[in-house]
Amino acid sequence: MSDALNGLQFKHDANLLVGIETSDDAAVYRISADVAMINTVDFITPPVDDPYWFGQIAAANSISDVYSMGGRPLTALNVVMFPATKLDMGVLKEILRGGNDKVIEAGACLAGGHTVDDNEPKYGLCVNGVVHPDRIITNAGARPGDALILTKPLGSGVLFNAVRARVFDKRELERSVLPTVARLNNTAITCALAYDLHACTDITGFGILGHLLEMAAGSKVQALLDYANLPFYAGALEMYMKGQTTGSNRANRALVARSPLTIDCRLNRFQEELLYDPQTSGGLLLALPKAQAQNLLQDLHGAGIKDAALVGEMGEGSPEITIR
Repeated sequence: MSDALNGLQFKHDANLLVGIETSDDAAVYRISADVAMINTVDFITPPVDDPYWFGQIAAANSISDVYSMGGRPLTALNVVMFPATKLDMGVLKEILRGGNDKVIEAGACLAGGHTVDDNEPKYGLCVNGVVHPDRIITNAGARPGDALILTKPLGSGVLFNAVRARVFDKRELERSVLPTVARLNNTAITCALAYDLHACTDITGFGILGHLLEMAAGSKVQALLDYANLPFYAGALEMYMKGQTTGSNRANRALVARSPLTIDCRLNRFQEELLYDPQTSGGLLLALPKAQAQNLLQDLHGAGIKDAALVGEMGEGSPEITIR
């Protein structure tokens, strides 16, 4: 997308507070002294066969962009691509039911949408939210000395593919992975906003390294990632060891390779693959003063986000990543 946008001229508007410059999670436009509007759109192909789970996950994934900007979702529009001549309309109804249930859970209103016929189902939302112009959280505000907290495990991408290949148990995925993947990030951001949160992004298709690199580049600081502290879904490493992968790992590795990456710990190639694993409806990556990190971590655990972990820090230096 960045290559396609290169060279295009965009209208300057002083009220556009967050645009495309730092590859942030959503756009933010000031409409008054007290209110800024958050705009985002996202849609995905089915990570699972169950249409209701698909709807929930896709909606949570879309809504997460509003939370990552520190905002509150208000309205959502369905974005649907569906092979109407190949699949029963009952499948679409279940997808939309799952999405609507997540929109309601988020306290927002589903207000319509758009549907086109396509060869493969795709679903997501265009979400609008609000935030005070002085309280916007972006991926570009991290500071040297900030601690990094991640609120969901990594490795869902390879597990989804492993279920399709019938080498990982579907029932285990539904029991131990999908409830976390489909979980809204509203509780996590509510806890984080009680502290001096400097930066936030959600971990999705580019994997932990891709999104951390965007945060480091936007903030113009170095990122230090502690591999041993990263939370992973059970079975994800085993699936890479069995030869499973995803269609995005290679592209994510190439993306990160554009900037300096130093690995100062012993990782085998399967452990490295987890760093490029694409997430769907992943957790929030939060940057805040190191002195406040343990208190936030306790709050997250107390709120039921048991997988939240302190995974690194930001340091002085040019935008690059060091894995320790």
